[in-house]
Amino acid sequence: MTNLQNLQLIPARKGSAARMKAGQTLQVINTHGSQVVDFWAFNEADLGECMSMEHTRGMLCRITPLVGDKLYTNKRRVILSMIEDTSPGIHDTLIASCDRYRYEQLGAKGFHDNCTDNLGHALSAIGLQRIVHPAPFNLFMNIPVKNGIELSFEAPLGKSGDSVSFRAEMDCVVAFSACPQDMLPINGADCIIHDAHYLIM
Repeated sequence: MTNLQNLQLIPARKGSAARMKAGQTLQVINTHGSQVVDFWAFNEADLGECMSMEHTRGMLCRITPLVGDKLYTNKRRVILSMIEDTSPGIHDTLIASCDRYRYEQLGAKGFHDNCTDNLGHALSAIGLQRIVHPAPFNLFMNIPVKNGIELSFEAPLGKSGDSVSFRAEMDCVVAFSACPQDMLPINGADCIIHDAHYLIM
């Protein structure tokens, strides 16, 4: 059972980061049920080695990790294991994190919070500098693949309190962004952005 007193906040529209030791468990919680969380992990000893969606897809031979699967770095080493998922299991490994250019293309005027900036700010807040910007593991994000080739951006299918848990297989840095995408329905049809939470045990 989640210890609510120890939950760490991923603020709506913003990011957060933390250090983990090998063997610790991370639980990422979709507190309100409709919030996508962009998720990254880096080797603490070498921030240039990062959890890689393209390497993980190749190792698993599927596009969505399942409970029991390992997640791999760009050096093809295991960084995390996925050990529990209380959500419907719909996550995304295909879509790049949102950035200023994405929002400009969608018609946003002026600055718009984005996951690319959020990662840099989150790492800076714990005294680290971003070296690479890998594609995120988009937790709770619903990007159906139709006819084997077509993608669509759909609302999440989970409920409040859904969570995904991982075990760290090396000392690592994990980072999150409560995705601020409010111009497409990936955070629900109402496009309202919510907080999310995580717990390291």
